[in-house]
Amino acid sequence: MKKHIVITGRSGSGKSITLHFLEDNGFYCVDNAPIGLLPALREELEHRHERIAVSIDARNIPSDLENFGLLVEQAQQPDRDWEIIYIDAKDEILLQRFSETKRKHPLTSPTVSLKEAVENEKTLLEPIANVADLMIDSSTLTIHELRKLLQHRVAEPPGGGLSILFESFGYKHSIPQDADFVFDVRCLPNPYWQPELRPLTGLDEPVQHYLMQQKTVSQMFNDIKKFLNKWIPCIQSDNRRYITIAIGCTGGQHRSVYITEQLAAYYRKKHDYIQVRHRELS
Repeated sequence: MKKHIVITGRSGSGKSITLHFLEDNGFYCVDNAPIGLLPALREELEHRHERIAVSIDARNIPSDLENFGLLVEQAQQPDRDWEIIYIDAKDEILLQRFSETKRKHPLTSPTVSLKEAVENEKTLLEPIANVADLMIDSSTLTIHELRKLLQHRVAEPPGGGLSILFESFGYKHSIPQDADFVFDVRCLPNPYWQPELRPLTGLDEPVQHYLMQQKTVSQMFNDIKKFLNKWIPCIQSDNRRYITIAIGCTGGQHRSVYITEQLAAYYRKKHDYIQVRHRELS
C-alpha cells in the first residue's frame, strides 16, 4: 500500500518515537528534512519505496514553514498524497519532559528560555498544525500508549479508508486537544451518585444496565448519532482520513465511557475502521 506521511509537532511531544515506530513498521524514514525538499524527496524516493515518512521540525526556514501547505501541494500526486500528522502536548507537560530528561530544546539559546522556546515553537509550527490530517495530543500518553495509538490509526487502516476514534474523557481533567468533535454528556443521570455503582465504570454491566434504563441517555445517544450520520459523509467527501470524536462527562468514568462504547458499536457496522480510547481509564 502506497503511503507518504509527514510527521511534525513540538519538540518533546513524541515525534522521534513516532518516526521510529513507523520505521519499525516498514516505512522509509527521513529525519529533520527541509520542507523545501519535499518535492525532490518525492521524485527521488517514489520509485524505490512504497511507504515513506518524513519528520519536519521548527528549525526549518521560517518562510517555508509559512508556505507549508503550498509546498506539500507541489509534492502531491493523484495516487499518493502526503498525510500530515501533528503531535503536540500541553505546555506544562513539554516543560516537565525537558526538565526530567535534561535535554536541550532546539530553539533555546542564551537569550531564549525553555518556556519561551516552547511558546515560540507553537507559533512557528501553526501553519502546519492548521492543515494537519491527524492531531495527536500526547499529554496523557505513555510511550506504549502512543505506539498503540499509532498502530491502530496510522499503520493498520486500509488505504483510502476513514479512521474514526471515539474517546471518552473527564472534563475535570481537561478537554482533549486533538478532538474534532466534542460532546458533553454531563447533563445525563450520573451513576456516581449510586453507591453501589460509584467504584465501577461504563464498561461494567451494572452501570450499563442503569444507564440503559434512563430515557435521556437514549435521547442523547440518538441525537449524537443523528449529527454524526449527517456530517461524517461530508467530512469523507473532503478526503479526510481521520476523525476524533470525544465524549465527556465529569470524571470520565461512567456516562462518557458508556456513550462512547455505544457509538463505537453502532459505527462498526457502518465503517471499516473504528477505534475506542477511554482516556481516564488508561
